[in-house]
Amino acid sequence: MTTEIDCKVPPTPQAHRIPLDPEAAAELAVGFKALADPNRITLLTLIAAEESGEACVCDLTEPLGLGQPTVSHHLKVLVDAGLLTREKRGTWSYYSVVPGAQQDLFNAMTERTTP
Repeated sequence: MTTEIDCKVPPTPQAHRIPLDPEAAAELAVGFKALADPNRITLLTLIAAEESGEACVCDLTEPLGLGQPTVSHHLKVLVDAGLLTREKRGTWSYYSVVPGAQQDLFNAMTERTTP
């Protein structure tokens, strides 16, 4: 059984992609650059997997096998990119994943269309 295609029916209009302006592209680049390091991706998954939804630098050095200054640097990059939040409690800082931030970053690339 074959199905014939009616060529007289106009195709469904495709969405038109809207290019990024330089400022928006620069903002996106910060987020993607933050995710371009395997240690930072691991940090995001470690923090997201925490039962409390947050982690201190002292909880993250051993699983990564990195020193505290290096882990703190990676966490700062993720905070600056808007992927993590930092809450200071006394001498310790606790980090948590910003809900939806990763998805928003990817959506900004894929959903820039008009009908």
